[in-house]
Amino acid sequence: MVNPVHLQTLLEVVRLGSFASAASQLGYTPSAVSQQMAALERETGVELFHRTARSIVPTEAALVMTRHAAKVLTDIDALRAATARAAEAAGRELRLGIFPSLATYVLPSVLRSERWRRLGLDLHVSVAEPGQTIRGLHDRGDLDVVLVYQVGQSGLAWPHTMDRLWVGDDPFRVVLPESWGIAEGVQVSADQLGDMPWIVHHPGTSDATVIDRLFASCGLQPRVVAYSDDFNASLGLSSAGLGAALVPELALQSRPGGVVVVDVPEIRLARTIFGLRPGGATDPQARIFLDLVAEALTGLVRHA
Repeated sequence: MVNPVHLQTLLEVVRLGSFASAASQLGYTPSAVSQQMAALERETGVELFHRTARSIVPTEAALVMTRHAAKVLTDIDALRAATARAAEAAGRELRLGIFPSLATYVLPSVLRSERWRRLGLDLHVSVAEPGQTIRGLHDRGDLDVVLVYQVGQSGLAWPHTMDRLWVGDDPFRVVLPESWGIAEGVQVSADQLGDMPWIVHHPGTSDATVIDRLFASCGLQPRVVAYSDDFNASLGLSSAGLGAALVPELALQSRPGGVVVVDVPEIRLARTIFGLRPGGATDPQARIFLDLVAEALTGLVRHA
């Protein structure tokens, strides 16, 4: 293996014509230069200099090696520069997995903030449901951080090796068709809603299981007229008068006309939002990003 340092020294020795001059130029002692050239001869198996008591004369092999060494050293410099640029770019990149409603209503607010711009990160976003983004973080390794939610102690799970950071809560609200004649913001008991038509989650999903248990605990047995796991669709159907629905505050950012939000004391439920990162991750920029998401989320749900 040829040492690039020895090649650089060879170039200076040939250019300046002596070990002493090369040593002065490179900051070595003449003895160190002599030792490097001897090592290079051993590495290549060829004689590089005709040595006399007063001078050195490069051999033809040394001259040929010098011409090639200049290109090799230039290529090494280019390699180092490209590697440094790649490392710098990787340090500026954030590969994010995020679920749709957070991407729709919270992420744009973060990206418009001055603090985000000062981070100087290149953001790459994958919008998908939590189960899919968790696989992207853990199994494939193509994400750096993912934002997920749990409803109560729902079935969503992730490997224990991941670091979990609480980001915030997205409370659920009961919405009713305005045509039912109940005023915005009034307090309504679960009993009053028991015989009314409802739009609910599809049975069998983890969210539906948690909500069913909550309804059962307060004696609410909804008369189901529609199944929908899409909150925007649920809001649209409710605004058309089809039924009541339970939706998170984030979904109310695109609240249509024709619905009212009421307070049902027995129904207290929220989606808890977490940021997940690989265990032991120490990137401070990702943590700052999660803080920005938490601030934006708090501002939205507080004013929903």
